[in-house]
Amino acid sequence: MSGVFCSLRQLSVTYRRGRNAALDGVDLDIAAGERLAIIGESGSGKSTLARALAGLLPEGTKVGGEILWPGLGHPSRPGRDFGFVFQDPGSSLNPVLTIGEQVAEGAKRHLGLSWKQAYVRAEELLERVQIPQPDKAMRAFPHQLSGGQRQRVAIAAAIAARPALLIADEATSSLDVVVQAEIVRLLDGLVREDGMTLVFITHDIALASGFVDRIAVFRNARLVEAGPVRSVLSAPKSDYTAALIASHRDLATPPLIEGVAS
Repeated sequence: MSGVFCSLRQLSVTYRRGRNAALDGVDLDIAAGERLAIIGESGSGKSTLARALAGLLPEGTKVGGEILWPGLGHPSRPGRDFGFVFQDPGSSLNPVLTIGEQVAEGAKRHLGLSWKQAYVRAEELLERVQIPQPDKAMRAFPHQLSGGQRQRVAIAAAIAARPALLIADEATSSLDVVVQAEIVRLLDGLVREDGMTLVFITHDIALASGFVDRIAVFRNARLVEAGPVRSVLSAPKSDYTAALIASHRDLATPPLIEGVAS
């Protein structure tokens, strides 16, 4: 890791019909090349943070403070500078388009490739995310794949334009434990290989602790604490973080992704 990739300064977000802020005065630096987990319960503001980073907040949302991108050197470009993986791949995959079309589209649009070149890249990406028989999968439709395979396709589409930042918003929560571990291992490998920065949004502190560098804990729209994963887990500064760790029995067991935590 070297340098600051993204800086949030007093970031506040209030939805149009919301009485209270979904994010309230958040200050947070994201280091270039790091794997950062955003931890929080439902309603803590973690998904709002993900959408604010990606420029996906709905119209009419009131945003205060700043999001700065020193690691890019220019304002962020949606679709090009970051990829986004949603909780439900059904929300990001079009049921009437083939897998090949959907993965190739981002490469064509943002990298200036021809359709032929984009299709070649798409098949390569499907192989990287470990889709069986990627040549046949290119012609398949989302409903013909399992939930885990659809999430792998969504990841391939998210990195098609070679983004600098990958945001995974509860990308494993709808999957069974074994597939969760596979997807986390895949994300970790892709981020390392391509030198991306990862923001991993989850409520599962045990899952995240197995492979991230740092943890940022959110509660009630505020950042409670942030620090290296080992420091936060072994000596939490916040009573809330301590309670969160204590209530998660899986933290006493080995990480799901053995040998990755550092």
